[in-house]
Amino acid sequence: MATLLQQVVNGLVTGSIYVLMALGLTMIFGVLSIINFAHGEIYMLGGYFTYTLCVLLGVPYLLAMILAMIAVGMIGIVVEKSLFKPLRGTYFLNTLLVSLGLSIVLQNVVLLLWKPDPRKIPFPYGGDVIEFLGISITLQRFLVIVVTAVLCLFIYYFIKKTKIGKCMRATAQEPEGAALIGVDIDKVFSVTIAVGSLLAAAAGSMIGTIFVIEPAMGIVPVLKAFIVVIVGGFGSLFGALMAGLLLGLTESFAGAYVSSTYMDVISFAILILVLLFRPEGLFGKVES
Repeated sequence: MATLLQQVVNGLVTGSIYVLMALGLTMIFGVLSIINFAHGEIYMLGGYFTYTLCVLLGVPYLLAMILAMIAVGMIGIVVEKSLFKPLRGTYFLNTLLVSLGLSIVLQNVVLLLWKPDPRKIPFPYGGDVIEFLGISITLQRFLVIVVTAVLCLFIYYFIKKTKIGKCMRATAQEPEGAALIGVDIDKVFSVTIAVGSLLAAAAGSMIGTIFVIEPAMGIVPVLKAFIVVIVGGFGSLFGALMAGLLLGLTESFAGAYVSSTYMDVISFAILILVLLFRPEGLFGKVES
């Protein structure tokens, strides 16, 4: 029983990272109708900014993570204004190719500034372990679960209760109609990509305390995030949450009871099955 619970905890940690990545992706797609392949590099920047603040400037870890999230959110706004806004209304492939190009540019900028050496973000309580019900979890991993839960609650409140959140929902449903009733579409787009970017930055900041950060660290997570978004249903925040946790748990059990070699295979197998039998996603709406 303890082993089973341990795998559940491990799956929740992995799934939490997928959830943060996928929530940002699905928000950006739902509101801006952009498939952002540079989202993995946004995740990477969160890790590198946190590392720089902690190591070079001596900023405490939690404060460094918050500052990194804000900085990366601002970068997201700059990207939207300079690259995505001029392409509004054009063929969707244009923005997709621009995001791919941005991904390559950001990887090389990081490679130039921080070099290819793997770095680890120092964590002030790295040796602490929480034990309960026969399972154990390091404080870094526990923080991932807690921060993800807090951010998910924040996103729910932000989308459902705030004025800008309601404008985002209106824009996602009918952008032209929202503009006609006075919604500032430019502001909505900027806020959406900023929030999506800071969620990815939070994931990168936390994963850097568990593993290492390096310029190509965003490639696999963004692929997994796309799996989560597709399985959950494009544009569905609840779907991204549930599918992210499901994928994390599936990979944890697959690694423990089958083989870690097949973890990625199982993830893509789930994607194929969902596309074959429910292409709108598990929680997506069927187009009438």
